Amino acid sequence: MDKSSVIHFARDQFLYSSSLDSITIMIMAKKGDIAKMELVHGDPYDFKGSNWIYKTTDMRYTGSDELYDYYRKTIELPHRRTRYAFRLTDHEGKTAYFSEKGFYDKLPEVGLLFALPYLHHTEVFSAPDWVKDTVWYQIFPERFANGNKELDPEGTLEWGSEDPTPDNFFGGDLEGVINHLDYLKELGITGIYFTPIFHAFSNHKYDTIDYMEIDPQFGTKETLKKLVDEAHARGIKVMLDAVFNHSGYHFKPFQDLLQHGEASKYKDWFHPHSLPLDEQKVNYDAFGYVASMPKLNTKNPEVKEYLLQVAKHWILECGIDGWRLDVANEVDFDFWRSFRKTVKEEKEDAYILGEIWHDSMPWLRGDQFDAVMNYPFLTAILEMFSSETLEPTEFAEKMTKVYHMYPHTVNKAAFNLIGSHDTPRILTECQGDIKKVKQIYTILLTFTGTPCIYYGDEIGMDGGQDPGCRKCMPWDENEQDRDMFEHVQTLIALRKEHPVLANEGDLLFVHIDSEVVMYKRESANADAYVLINLGDNEKELSIEECVGASLLYANPETSFTDTLSISKRGFAILKKEK
Repeated sequence: MDKSSVIHFARDQFLYSSSLDSITIMIMAKKGDIAKMELVHGDPYDFKGSNWIYKTTDMRYTGSDELYDYYRKTIELPHRRTRYAFRLTDHEGKTAYFSEKGFYDKLPEVGLLFALPYLHHTEVFSAPDWVKDTVWYQIFPERFANGNKELDPEGTLEWGSEDPTPDNFFGGDLEGVINHLDYLKELGITGIYFTPIFHAFSNHKYDTIDYMEIDPQFGTKETLKKLVDEAHARGIKVMLDAVFNHSGYHFKPFQDLLQHGEASKYKDWFHPHSLPLDEQKVNYDAFGYVASMPKLNTKNPEVKEYLLQVAKHWILECGIDGWRLDVANEVDFDFWRSFRKTVKEEKEDAYILGEIWHDSMPWLRGDQFDAVMNYPFLTAILEMFSSETLEPTEFAEKMTKVYHMYPHTVNKAAFNLIGSHDTPRILTECQGDIKKVKQIYTILLTFTGTPCIYYGDEIGMDGGQDPGCRKCMPWDENEQDRDMFEHVQTLIALRKEHPVLANEGDLLFVHIDSEVVMYKRESANADAYVLINLGDNEKELSIEECVGASLLYANPETSFTDTLSISKRGFAILKKEK
């Protein structure tokens, strides 16, 4: 038994709760090392004479990555507290107890065990309940639809007449989105995520001029309110993009600092290295060293109050349902804690989503964000389907690691994406192979989390790195891949009809070989199986677990009787009632 590889801490993804009467505990151990993992637990004050009263229960195996096996168990807490240790048995029958103070041959005294002293309501983490059932659609407003040509800025090009550049405009606006809400409803979308819509200079609007005004190119506050109302009438939530890390060059406080230097009352709104400001040398902190995006000083009380007013304003004025937080890891924790308190006081079930590309546990402890954009999920997808640097086994291991990075309560609200305005389109990443894209969408829409579709991917749009990924949406159906549309539409409908495919159940990779990836979704009432054939040949599988299952959906060449015959680059979704 390799004791050095056993990992557990009484916090974060290892110890968490979604209610006041239960706790979920996770532990990691060297892959293949442990034959049986048990949890010993009990109330620290529950004694019979001098003997502590405890229960022993099996930990549940929940998957493996390249180094570790993972185990998880949810236990009841009658008195909101517990002490616990782990009993490990190796393949030779040798046992050891693992507690907060180390390893022991027998169960140590209560004071040496891991402790949950008392579970308070503030320590129970839960994202808004509606999020786990939401299918998002990301819209880059300038390129989705032109609904009011009177708003077009000077020099606006004919819709889709040229390739996108960092500087050109095509006239997309909020009325264009309103005009196509029925299209989103038909697809099955229940949430819209907008990239910035506030007054800004660029076509991408990440260089804000005024956070309290809608960009004139997009419409007015009344237009946004109409859009939100129309979306809500169709069962669609609306989330806006908050760019609070930095402002734009034309933001009035920054212009004041440029003009007045030391005499400016806004000197402490930013991070100047010296004054006067020098745009050529960029002698001030700026996002990505871009002179036109000066970093805001969110520790300044005036800046903080201004931005918190922005957060409240659009909830109160237009009824938006959430905020996506741009470059969230570059803003201080204290600001985000205040932001969460402010937003939740105005709308308790508002969704707070951080843009962080790496391990995000420090922001997911219940005092800041509800979730983050799941870029590790995207990375694993691209490495298997695009660069093909991952074998199926390695993909399963990497996805299992992603799945155990955060508490399961967080995973249900994780914003799973396969592309955005910051990445090449998924069809381009897959070198135009639509079969790969269909397989990717099969995974996206049957995986734990809340999935997001980047506008146009559902009809086969292509495009390279920014600005190539920001083409105009083609509205002529003759220019759309309707077969791809129907595939995405079918998967969304299945996700809604069969909750086990969404967030009702757990997830475990159960069958992996050199060409096939298969994972199981488990719930109290049913199991579902998702299979992907990455090979260039038809694959016949006889899987004992799938006996008695029915075929929910597959590509036309795939069949299922006693065995599953899955076509090359095919997919299948099966379900078995319990």
